[in-house]
Amino acid sequence: MRRYGKHTDEDDIRSRPNRKGNRPRTSIRPKHEDAAEGMVLTVDRGRLTCLVDGRTVLAMKARELGRKAAVVGDRVSLVGDMSGKKDTLARIVRIGERESVLRRTADDDDPYERVVVANADQLAVVTALADPEPRPRMIDRCLVAAYDGGLEPLLVLTKSDLASPKELLAMYGALDIPYVVTSREELYEGDGADRVREQLAGRTTAFVGHSGVGKTTLVNALVGEERRRVTGHVNAVTGRGRHTTTSALALPLAGADGWVIDTPGVRSFGLHHVDPSRVILAFPDLVPGTENCPRACGHDEPDCALDAYVAEGHADPARLESLRRLLATRERREGD
Repeated sequence: MRRYGKHTDEDDIRSRPNRKGNRPRTSIRPKHEDAAEGMVLTVDRGRLTCLVDGRTVLAMKARELGRKAAVVGDRVSLVGDMSGKKDTLARIVRIGERESVLRRTADDDDPYERVVVANADQLAVVTALADPEPRPRMIDRCLVAAYDGGLEPLLVLTKSDLASPKELLAMYGALDIPYVVTSREELYEGDGADRVREQLAGRTTAFVGHSGVGKTTLVNALVGEERRRVTGHVNAVTGRGRHTTTSALALPLAGADGWVIDTPGVRSFGLHHVDPSRVILAFPDLVPGTENCPRACGHDEPDCALDAYVAEGHADPARLESLRRLLATRERREGD
């Protein structure tokens, strides 16, 4: 076997011929310093509609990104044709660092984690007070996902003309979550949409809720004509009619600065991906009490230090009860 010394000539080195005749692979990636910055508005069958300098541009993910996927809300860098004209296609070459993520799994036994939305500031959990009946366990799961992903929660209670919100609000009072209560008439003719809009101004808000709670009706009232304009662009690209809430869609908030991200209606909200130790971070008044907890404490055990911490008057007992209820959601199904 021949060994090469320190000073080899080029003639001494043999290279394997490239049978395909194309360029050899390299780990050196182009920097794309001239790439334009954009935001992903929606994703449909591998095509991403992005907002670039006020234009909607259709793009695909560059091969060099590998399996890294872009989702609605991602800040991306693009190259190629960014005119936004029909039959043009740009390439996404970079995905920016995410400040927050809304994630879910199909159920609690599913290890496959799906990122639904990136870089949202707020998660609006839309729940009807009747028709259909409220599902507190579903609300709890959405709250856990929000706290885990770095989003601030907002409760939007609809159909108050059919039932009172008092009982449901009492259940979440200790969490100090902002809320808005609306009726069907207020959304169409009153100030219901305006009161919700006040909570969204200057922020990027993802909306989540199961079918029938009035989420899409509310989103339509908040974004107005923008839904039809952006959706029309997306449908023209795919050539197929598609319901707007079969995939997440980011739309500018009408009448104020901000973004609304409408997500598909969910039947379940799995929390397999959530580390229970992160949920406590949403309760800063309880965090100091965990210093004396045993290692890997689940905060719902006989020797949990939070019981003594609350008994000594350092925090409201209702806050500890709320924490443990949220932690328990990962062990239960929404319908339980």
